[in-house]
Amino acid sequence: MLKKILNNKLRVFLVVLLIVLLAMVRLFEDILFYDPFLDFFKGEFANDPLPKFENGLLFAGLTFRYFLNSIISLAIIYFIFKEWELLKFAAFLYLFFLVVLLIAFFAIIYFSDGTSNLALFYVRRFLIQPLFVVLFIPAFYYQNHIVKK
Repeated sequence: MLKKILNNKLRVFLVVLLIVLLAMVRLFEDILFYDPFLDFFKGEFANDPLPKFENGLLFAGLTFRYFLNSIISLAIIYFIFKEWELLKFAAFLYLFFLVVLLIAFFAIIYFSDGTSNLALFYVRRFLIQPLFVVLFIPAFYYQNHIVKK
């Protein structure tokens, strides 16, 4: 019994540590990533022209940030559920959404008439913030504990 309690304390500690890592990615975003949209979306952006940016650097910065958030989020999912099949499924979803969101992001930039800044804001939000872990954990919990019973 004591061993089981200690194992759970370790899992909780690791999950909290991983959440702190997610916060640190956000805290050091200006240093770690190339993203000229950080300052753009802090102000009134609805009708403003998009900032100048370099395609390759922006793509690399968004992908790197998404990758960091995804790895940390997958570790959180693993320590909460301890199921490899679930982890593989979550990894597939992260990869799928990366492709879809990057295509949507650059499509909005290049094919919109400048009136889609709000859509660009939300697509970018899913790329740079670990929102999927907030969606996946309750969904996986529901699937594992409510549906399976």
